[in-house]
Amino acid sequence: MKEYQLIVIGAGPGGYVAALRAAKLGMTVAVVENREAGGTCLNRGCIPTKTLLHSSEAYHAATASAGIGIHVEGARADMNEIFAYKRQISAKLSSGIESLFKGAKIDLIRGRAQITAPGRVHVELNEGGCDELAAEKIIAATGSVPARPPITGLDLPGVMTSDELLEGCDHLYESIIIIGGGVIGIEFATFYSDLGCKVTVIEGMDRLLPNMDRELGQNLAMILKKQGVNVFVNSMVQCVEKDESGLTVRFSEKGKDNSITGEAVLCAIGRKPYMDGLFAENLAPEMDRRSIKVDEKYQTSIPGVYAIGDVSAKIQLAHVASAQGTACVDMMNGIENSVDMNVVPSVIYCRPEIAVVGMTEAEAREAGIPAKAGKCVMFGNARTLIADPGRCFMKVVANAETREIIGAQLMCEHSSDMISEISEAMANHLTVEGLLKVMRPHPSFEEALSEALEDLATKLNK
Repeated sequence: MKEYQLIVIGAGPGGYVAALRAAKLGMTVAVVENREAGGTCLNRGCIPTKTLLHSSEAYHAATASAGIGIHVEGARADMNEIFAYKRQISAKLSSGIESLFKGAKIDLIRGRAQITAPGRVHVELNEGGCDELAAEKIIAATGSVPARPPITGLDLPGVMTSDELLEGCDHLYESIIIIGGGVIGIEFATFYSDLGCKVTVIEGMDRLLPNMDRELGQNLAMILKKQGVNVFVNSMVQCVEKDESGLTVRFSEKGKDNSITGEAVLCAIGRKPYMDGLFAENLAPEMDRRSIKVDEKYQTSIPGVYAIGDVSAKIQLAHVASAQGTACVDMMNGIENSVDMNVVPSVIYCRPEIAVVGMTEAEAREAGIPAKAGKCVMFGNARTLIADPGRCFMKVVANAETREIIGAQLMCEHSSDMISEISEAMANHLTVEGLLKVMRPHPSFEEALSEALEDLATKLNK
């Protein structure tokens, strides 16, 4: 039996970061992974999706600048190349993680792990046979998988989750219907719209991005419609049917029956924690609904077993998993972790980008916090006029009594690169006046933040 101080199950952004941190602190570490290093994020999620969006944006920009619009035939010819580039990027990053493991003397074991008892892991090896491992500590970082609701027809050929769609296709779909107007659905809608595919998005709630600021979803819907995307909200999918004309999605729109037919259907209604076979039948951790329940140190109800990332976290984001991986290992080793785990930025890579952190004004008031928001609509921002991505704006929210920044919602070019300024302000309890001390460069998208802050200061002073 091989013995370690730490066994990490899963080599995604939570698992590999935790393993590398543990090795840096002098622990002997093994990582068990059934698939590619990097997990969902590098291979079936964040990175491949953003690679596809980079390619589609370049294609869209090239055809638009030539004044010829989007040519479907040209896009079809490029699909093999687009997905080959996606695979190349993922493989490069995945092999980079394996190299880091080797450099840190971390054992990477290819197989399917099962925790059989505290401190014991059984591994069914990919190459055949099995292995028995022992460790003082075990971290479960098995991530999540796409969720499929119990809707008739979701198992038909041509109906996919993001996992299947990201495997690639040798041609551009004539049309695609996306069930779900959240982050995953919107990013794929952007990708296929760029390439000239006829895109339909069906969302059950009253707006796109229903978990975010209302104006973000409403503004996004207007932009997508201008790009030719069909958007249905307040629409509940009833079933999917297949005939010679394609796949037909039947749904009720505000109480009225409706349907739309397309070549392909993407089910993008979220993800669920993945823990199939992770624990032996006689070893069940305490659960928090579908997730593994953990304490403030990421300890499960099983002694010596911890859980991080999508398998246990309320917020399923790669950077949350990575931060939890570092924090978990630090606390194992008696080190106080300094990252504020309550300040979690989130980004959607549509066009223009959307980036948010903290509370909206409405959420703050619902929580009993007196709040006000300052806003800048970027009609006069030079960089926005040059890029012409559609209506852009920034909102910044502050506690009306303390004047501390408690949230922001950005919908503009490069918002993914700017949201950390607000996150930093929140983590350090900065006030509106503190952020207004910063001189922001001109011309830049970021200078609109100064206008939003000035608007907020004016409202707070009333």
